[in-house]
Amino acid sequence: MSGTSKEHIIKSYDDELLRLTGELVRMGELAVSQLEAAIDVVDRRDDRAAQHVVNNDDAIDQLEQEISHDVVRLLALRAPIAGDLRNVFAALRIAADIERIGDYAANVAKRSIPLSMAAPLTPTSGLAHLAELAAEEVREVLRAYRNRDAELAFKVWQDDVELDEAYTAYFRELLTYMMEDPRVITPCTHLLFMAKNIERIGDHATNIAESVWFQVKGEPLTAQRDKRDLTSNPEPVKLGDRPD
Repeated sequence: MSGTSKEHIIKSYDDELLRLTGELVRMGELAVSQLEAAIDVVDRRDDRAAQHVVNNDDAIDQLEQEISHDVVRLLALRAPIAGDLRNVFAALRIAADIERIGDYAANVAKRSIPLSMAAPLTPTSGLAHLAELAAEEVREVLRAYRNRDAELAFKVWQDDVELDEAYTAYFRELLTYMMEDPRVITPCTHLLFMAKNIERIGDHATNIAESVWFQVKGEPLTAQRDKRDLTSNPEPVKLGDRPD
């Protein structure tokens, strides 16, 4: 094979990988937009808009299928090895994580439909804070992926503790509301599920961070991550604990 032909093949592969990266980033941005739209319909108590957000999840699913097809084609046609193979497999794993992020965003919108039929609740404002933290995590890890920035990916991986702490605090707040007024148990239960979906979005952002680290460094991320989701064994909640 001539040097010119080899250079052409390498450039063609690089172009395909660049296009794949762009598709993944676009898919991730769409998932973040879905999350923000889901929180918006919670605030507006708009069940029709919520259903629209749920229906839009199909677009993310379609993108994930297209990216999976592109990955299989790259494997078949380019037979990548070593670092190139890591790039391809990272794309496949990241696409799956983004697809789950879209699912969780759709679940938040879906839960907002019955919630909009109940009387407005003060704790809904805490949900927006969780969503802001999760959206920022996803945006930052997408930037780390686009720029092949392992250190930024590691920072996102570490910073997920902030979302864990906020989720635990919100969980305790909702338990307090339910203890004080049994009439709000049903709507608060919806909020609990919505909050857990948002917390899981953060977990998938850390999965993406691990994929980026492996893609760049060629080794798994083996550090111990601080977990602050204490809801599986929360401290007792007292009636006087509710924040003002």
